[in-house]
Amino acid sequence: MGKGTFASGNTNRLSRRQIAWLVANEIPDGSYVNLGIGIPTLCADHMPEEKEILLHSENGVLGFGPRPEEGEEDADLVNAGKQPITMLKGGSYFVHSDAFGMIRGGHIDIAMLGAFEVSGSGDLANWTTNNPTFPPGVGGAMDLAAGAKEVWVLTEHQTKDGSAKIVNKCSYPLTSARCVKRIYTDLAIMSIGDDELIVEGMVEGMSVEELQQRTEPKLRLSDSYVVLSAPDL
Repeated sequence: MGKGTFASGNTNRLSRRQIAWLVANEIPDGSYVNLGIGIPTLCADHMPEEKEILLHSENGVLGFGPRPEEGEEDADLVNAGKQPITMLKGGSYFVHSDAFGMIRGGHIDIAMLGAFEVSGSGDLANWTTNNPTFPPGVGGAMDLAAGAKEVWVLTEHQTKDGSAKIVNKCSYPLTSARCVKRIYTDLAIMSIGDDELIVEGMVEGMSVEELQQRTEPKLRLSDSYVVLSAPDL
C-alpha cells in the first residue's frame, strides 16, 4: 500500500441512501438546511415527517421536498444539481441572488456538502482535484462553507482505490479552512475535536482500530458511541 492508502477489507458499509437517511434523522427540528450536490441531495427523500425542516437550494428554492415520482417531474422545479424536486406546502422559489443572500447573511443552520478530502482540523476540499478531464465546479460551496452556521460533510470514507479521504492535510485546493463540524461516511460518524476526530458511531463489526487504519487523523471513541443502523434502502 502506498502512502495515504489503506486496505478496504471486507466490512459492512452503509449505502449512499443509508448515509442520507441517518443524516436526515439527525437534523434538529426547525432547521434551515442546504443540500449540496451528491449524497446530500438524497436527504430530501428521507426527511422525518414529525419534524419541520426547511430545505434550501442556492438556485432559489426554499421548502422543497423529495424527488417526484417518475413521470411527475416539473422541469422548472430543480435543485442545485438540476435534479427534479417537489415543493411542500408553504414552499417558495425566488431569484438566486436572494438565495445567496440567505447564505451570506447567516440564515442557513446546516450546509450539507460532499467532499474530495476533509482534514482532521475541519478543512474542506470539494471543488477540484486538479484533473483537467473534470473541470472544477465550486458552485455555492465557498459561500456555504463560510456562511452556514454548521457544515456537515457526507462522503464515502475512502476513494475507489482505497486512498484516504479523511486526511491530516488536504492535498487538493481548499474550499474553506476549519469549517466542517461533522463527517458522515459509509463507515462512521465523526465530529471535529481539538486535536483528533471523535468517533460518534461506526457500522456493525467495525472497531476503532480498523477505522483508524482507513483514516489519517488520530481517532478517539466518544463516550456516547453507538453502532450505526439504517433500514434497507
